[in-house]
Amino acid sequence: MMTVQEALAFADEAVFAKTGKHLDDMQVGVIEGVLKRQKYGEIAKEMNCTEGYIKDVGYELWQMFSDAFEEDVNKSNLRSVLLRKGVVNSYNFTILGNVGNGVVVGEQNVCTSGEESPEFLRGKQQGKMEAIDRLRSFGLNDEQIMQCLDLTLEEIQQINLQE
Repeated sequence: MMTVQEALAFADEAVFAKTGKHLDDMQVGVIEGVLKRQKYGEIAKEMNCTEGYIKDVGYELWQMFSDAFEEDVNKSNLRSVLLRKGVVNSYNFTILGNVGNGVVVGEQNVCTSGEESPEFLRGKQQGKMEAIDRLRSFGLNDEQIMQCLDLTLEEIQQINLQE
């Protein structure tokens, strides 16, 4: 299951790939609120703005996500779309990249044996490094990242040494 922070990091990556810009505070607030199943009015109150503004921000986000993921994305299905598109585990890798002016989003299913290949382990390590970098860009410290990614502080520090 994807945490809210992982979903935000993936959403930021998808928006960046589509627009070349990272999510702003309002967009992060809307996504976080929607993932916590809050109503637009509750999100507006937390973000100290009007409900109408939050609806406008949400509308723009759903359009960007719909374009990036090539399926209809809205407040009601955001969680399931992010889970389907962004979950990274030993069975499902999400591929997200730019080709020309478009965004390529695809998935590759991998059958695993009892042992993980060296390529898989390198990819897993690279994924951890990228996740740590993304979470740091959101302002999280190593202890918070440790909790989000279910890693030890030593693992985070080891990854820092490899960068």
